[in-house]
Amino acid sequence: MNRRHLFTLGGTAVVAAGAAALLVPEEAPGPAPSESPLAFPGLPGRLDAAQRIEIRQGPQSLVLQRGPDNAWLLPEKGGYPARGERVRELLVGLTELRLTEPRTADPQSLARLGLEEPGPTSTAVLLRVLDGAGTPIAALVIGRRRTRTQGGVPESAYVRRPGENQSWLAEGRIPVDADAQLWIDREIANLPEERVRRVIAVRDGRTVELLREEGPDGRLRIVLPGDAPAADEVSLDEVGRALEGLTLLDVRPEAQIPGQPAGEGRFILTDNLTITARLRQDGGNVWMTIAATGDEEAARLNARWRGWAYQVGTWKLPAFAPSIETLRKREG
Repeated sequence: MNRRHLFTLGGTAVVAAGAAALLVPEEAPGPAPSESPLAFPGLPGRLDAAQRIEIRQGPQSLVLQRGPDNAWLLPEKGGYPARGERVRELLVGLTELRLTEPRTADPQSLARLGLEEPGPTSTAVLLRVLDGAGTPIAALVIGRRRTRTQGGVPESAYVRRPGENQSWLAEGRIPVDADAQLWIDREIANLPEERVRRVIAVRDGRTVELLREEGPDGRLRIVLPGDAPAADEVSLDEVGRALEGLTLLDVRPEAQIPGQPAGEGRFILTDNLTITARLRQDGGNVWMTIAATGDEEAARLNARWRGWAYQVGTWKLPAFAPSIETLRKREG
């Protein structure tokens, strides 16, 4: 399997003081990076069988599970999709990783390179790519990493194979991190402001309706209630942009959504698309579910949103469920 084929799998420091003593002698330099052996020869052809990725660092652990449609999912987040480009980068990085220089094989010296046995108090990262039977396809202990400022010079890290003491300086990028938050696909929606034609919001049992004026520069204005006070233009714009660049802070299955109902907003857009957001407050946090009605675009959006609850920024509550009070123009 070549590098191009790897892209289908996505759907894929500073060196410690004293480490210089572990360098190979100057008179026996390592081979040039392009001539250095691959850490995992033949790995591209085996990655078709990859079903699970495990990353452990200190007390944290992360699992990525390959779904039936080849997308990589986060079991810790109820099976929510992981960032495909980050998974691809990791798998491609493993296939291209090269062992450029042997370092210490002394077990007592491994900690100086960050390669001590992975565990709750260790800084070492244990990375394993497993097949469906749980057999490792690739496994690596990763220690101290270093980045270089020179253009065109690859990143490097100290590595060793699990169960072996021989360590290596390896060249290549291995984006490993055991924090699930760094692997979540955070985009919820990105629908431009100008598509929003009308908004009907319910907050505290009262309804507010906004309508976009005609013309290319038309702005949202309050049409219900009819005796509404002057509105703050910035607040109106925030409502119009509610669906533009919408991202999540956290995600969980809809059945596990916390908090109490806090409001609802229905957004009528161009191209026969309507989006309804229902919001809840859990202390200082805001959670929402979101659904679409309409044609093919609505079906695509629902395929992404159905069954999920999203934590969003607290400022999104007045954007999705505005009230007269949140829209009122402030004096002064």
